Amino acid sequence: MAQVTFSIRMDENLKRQFDALCDDFGMNVTTAFTIFAKAVVREREIPFKISSSDPFYSGANLRHIMKGINAFESGQSGIEKTIDELEELADE
Repeated sequence: MAQVTFSIRMDENLKRQFDALCDDFGMNVTTAFTIFAKAVVREREIPFKISSSDPFYSGANLRHIMKGINAFESGQSGIEKTIDELEELADE
């Protein structure tokens, strides 16, 4: 199988730490990323939990979104909020 070059950018300190960890594992970064890529393709998912601290994904906002989706799916009219009301929800 043909080999290709894959280039990524990352924080210099993170790369240094990752290089050292890979070395502790007895492999190089290329091998580590190849293992990662094979696991993603085989499992068809990222092999670890990914979360976000983005306020969009806050519990309050997700509950509000689900409330709107449920209202829409049940035929109710949409829920209207002003910008100020939406900002207040984001602060919760």
